[in-house]
Amino acid sequence: MTSPSKMPLSSKMTSPQKYRLANTLFFFVSGFGYSSWASRIPSIKQQLHLNDAQFGAILFALPVGLILTMPFTGRLLNHYSSKYIMLAGALLFNLVLPLPGIAAYGWQLVVILLFFGSFRNLLNLSMNAQALGVQKLFSKSIMTTFHAVWSLAGFTGAAIGYAMVSFNITPAKHLSSVSLLLMALTAFAYPRTLEEEPSKEQKKFFSMPDKTLLKFALISFASMACENTMYDWSGIYFQNQLHSTKAMATAAFVVFMTAMTAGRLVGDSVVSKWGIPRILQYSGIFVATGFFLCFLIPNKLTSGIGFVLIGIGVSCIIPLVFSLAGKSKTLSSGSALASISTIGYLGFLMVPPTVGFISQWAGLKWAFLIMAALGVLIIVMSRLIQQEAA
Repeated sequence: MTSPSKMPLSSKMTSPQKYRLANTLFFFVSGFGYSSWASRIPSIKQQLHLNDAQFGAILFALPVGLILTMPFTGRLLNHYSSKYIMLAGALLFNLVLPLPGIAAYGWQLVVILLFFGSFRNLLNLSMNAQALGVQKLFSKSIMTTFHAVWSLAGFTGAAIGYAMVSFNITPAKHLSSVSLLLMALTAFAYPRTLEEEPSKEQKKFFSMPDKTLLKFALISFASMACENTMYDWSGIYFQNQLHSTKAMATAAFVVFMTAMTAGRLVGDSVVSKWGIPRILQYSGIFVATGFFLCFLIPNKLTSGIGFVLIGIGVSCIIPLVFSLAGKSKTLSSGSALASISTIGYLGFLMVPPTVGFISQWAGLKWAFLIMAALGVLIIVMSRLIQQEAA
């Protein structure tokens, strides 16, 4: 008879723990795969001999594919367990992953990125729906940890991508190797995922958020807008506004990413202590204060502190909003996630270009002041949520 100390790890784990581990691996697959692609963007741009304007227009195909398939994914999640949608999303995502590395023309990359965005949406919405199902098996919050793993996977993928570039490994070989690895992880994790009963909800193709979900959607819009603004403009802020070196601008972005990852790692513990509405309020305060610091005292130290506050602020908002939306009494989890995600991704797409126009007209620090107003919007909406819950 095997002693308990020599039993394999999987046999010691309860079913909820197995489901949690399996879902965590799917978050790793998503984060690692996406950052691997992102790390090779400069190489692929050079490979296709495209200028900045041409390549920027081509990159727009990815979020377009994502948004166009959002309602379709929500409908699928109403009729099938997230277990199956997540598997299909992961397999299709990994199949498309190597293709940008072998594209020979710009139009080919446009088609590839449309599918890449679509399959990424299929994977991301279903793994978040799966996370909501797993969350119900635990008495404490576990949602932010899933997203922390996504961030850590992103760091890892970016670091390996940097090494691949340093050793002159082609994007095709690099992304093909990543695809094979992630296919193996998917095959390992899938049998251990949770099969929940789909809602079979009969709704129109796309449902706008109702009065309650609209608050969640506005919070998602503001959070995703602030997060993507940091992705696109944080380094430029340090270079143009603060006249820093490229190295310092990169370091400032790393500071933001580190703060965001750290916030997700500790998010579940603070949620268990203070509750989701209060944490959303604090998150909005951090975001508003961080951007306001960058506006009011634009120097390297205070702006670095501001970046830390923004990173902590946006870290837990989306997983916590998803957690609340999953409890909707008017829509199934799949429909609720698709509904608020569509509004959220509009912020992700629309606001950063608007920041560019404002920066051109008045200066980037004034654009950051407007971003602080989105932090205030998060505070107001979260207070309304707390009042309704009281």
